[in-house]
Amino acid sequence: MAKGDVSTYNEDGVWKSKVEGSSRAAHTGGTKAEQTAVGKKMAQDRRVEHTVRKLDGTIGEKNSYGNDPNPPKG
Repeated sequence: MAKGDVSTYNEDGVWKSKVEGSSRAAHTGGTKAEQTAVGKKMAQDRRVEHTVRKLDGTIGEKNSYGNDPNPPKG
């Protein structure tokens, strides 16, 4: 992920949203849905990519809210 992108993930049973490149999460707590909404808002405000990870750490969802380097064709 590029610096400044937002990631929503679970760490030790707590859902967190973090801006890549920062040393700690910007928001913590709540359900996955609540934290995903927080992360989405952060990404939209910054016009960056938002990645939501599953409990096992794999990428579950990825959305771009800014200048997408690989926009869909057609």
